[in-house]
Amino acid sequence: MSFDADTTRFTAYHEPHRSGQQTTRLNPMELIVANHPLVATKLTRLRATDTPSPVFRQLVEELVTLLAYEATRTMRVTEWTITTPVAPTVGVRLAEPRPLVVPILRAGLGMLEGITRLIPTAEVGFLGMVRDEETLEPFTYAERLPADIEGRQAFVLDPMLATGGSLTAAIEFLAKRGASDITAICLLAAPEGVERCRELAAKLGLALTLVVAGLDERLNEKGYIVPGLGDAGDRLYGLVA
Repeated sequence: MSFDADTTRFTAYHEPHRSGQQTTRLNPMELIVANHPLVATKLTRLRATDTPSPVFRQLVEELVTLLAYEATRTMRVTEWTITTPVAPTVGVRLAEPRPLVVPILRAGLGMLEGITRLIPTAEVGFLGMVRDEETLEPFTYAERLPADIEGRQAFVLDPMLATGGSLTAAIEFLAKRGASDITAICLLAAPEGVERCRELAAKLGLALTLVVAGLDERLNEKGYIVPGLGDAGDRLYGLVA
């Protein structure tokens, strides 16, 4: 991994991860901030207050596909013998068990299509979490997940990593079900949320990767990311009365 202090961007390069391989990390968490012109331009349009919900939803889908490409670099694969029109050869296919994609409701649902386009065979689970606007802490109101996810790679979708409450609660929930290799995909992150995830990964001894389109400056007094893009759920689906 390399860090460019001028642009506040992290980049990472990975070797293909085949089934049965073990990876060793010096740190329990890896942060990848996408550094790509397409990511930057789509994120800029997302931030703009005059971007309407239909365009916002389309941009989120496109942006998540770009982030998912980076997030899935270390997906486990197995060898697969095939025959081309010219000759037999050996390639790869995704290993079993299938990866698990978990959007955090409701805003994470707007990110689902962007990643399942790349991995249509993934299984999808759901976690419903909402933030108490006074304490800024999340609580779970719904879940639909396999009882045991040990040995599976899990991808958690949460647009905004602000205080980190919802995402860390989801990660801890998955860890209790047996997940030990978790990748979280977020549109934006604040340093406070990143640090909270780092502390949780160290506490649980978890292999955690954060893939984000942008790392912003800070949180304001209401717990919103600055400069951010506002409430992602409201901008995806409109205000709920």
